[in-house]
Amino acid sequence: MAVINTGLLEKGLRSTFFERFNQVHGQQTVFQDLCTVVPSDRNQEVYKWLGQVPAVREWGTGRKAKGLHDESYTVENLKYEATIEVDRDEISDDQTGQIRIRTTEMANRAAWHKDYLLAQLIINGSTSGYNSYDGTEFFASDHTFGSSGSQANEGSFDVGTVAGANLYDEPDSATLWGPQTALAAYNDAVSKMLRFKDDQGEYMHRSPGGFVVVCSQAKLHTFQKAFGAMLLPQVGTNVTPYDSPPRVIAMPDFTVNTAFYVFKTDGTVRPFILQDREPVEFAALERGSEEEFKREKYLYGVRARYRVTYGQPLCAYAVTMTT
Repeated sequence: MAVINTGLLEKGLRSTFFERFNQVHGQQTVFQDLCTVVPSDRNQEVYKWLGQVPAVREWGTGRKAKGLHDESYTVENLKYEATIEVDRDEISDDQTGQIRIRTTEMANRAAWHKDYLLAQLIINGSTSGYNSYDGTEFFASDHTFGSSGSQANEGSFDVGTVAGANLYDEPDSATLWGPQTALAAYNDAVSKMLRFKDDQGEYMHRSPGGFVVVCSQAKLHTFQKAFGAMLLPQVGTNVTPYDSPPRVIAMPDFTVNTAFYVFKTDGTVRPFILQDREPVEFAALERGSEEEFKREKYLYGVRARYRVTYGQPLCAYAVTMTT
């Protein structure tokens, strides 16, 4: 029977965990595109900077200072954990290959967790209680900030309004719409977002880029094909109408094919906030622990503190496809 040095096993499993975690967390997740990352050094953070800074004005009689936004938005950090339990006999029987596989799977889940939380915020963005910093649902028809007037960051698009869609074999069902309809619906959403005004009544978005589309897995190819057409040169010219089409992100959490979302991500404040308090850490209870003495179990687990929450709702637009 093989004897396993559990101290070396813990180090090996920690190495296995972080090798996989860093690979997925750094290269395959999408929360970095949609979230403003805010380091946190306390249990909760109070945000008063989500409103716009003062507009540039003539000097006149001198400077006119403006304080931070009157509205405050308190976000408490949450603690997360995941733990696997291994029987002592499994260690003694040298089943470390299986344990490493379970550790790798735990790394996958930990790395994808922020994306999962982000998806839940998007899916429930129109639901009561899922509010942005103005106290209104994140996706709503009546966001008002200072002098902005009432603004809607959600709307519908009639799939039957696309001229000539049938010439491209476009279906006319809200669940089966194709690339031409997808492109028209996207352009409609962007045109509305570019008219959003900030709390001082000025247009909020000045650049036409930085847009990201989030959709279901079933609609990924539809949008990719739609935005691929955006790169084709205009007829009779060598001009490309769009140098960089929007990125398309398909989240497996989305199962509804009659909706998609457009986010603007090139500003300092993005549609969501990642409040980062304590990074993921790996710990173990092995030989000599109380768990081993009482139950002959070894525990390997991860722990972290952070919060994914809503940021600027005027950097987001929800589209529902209708017939």
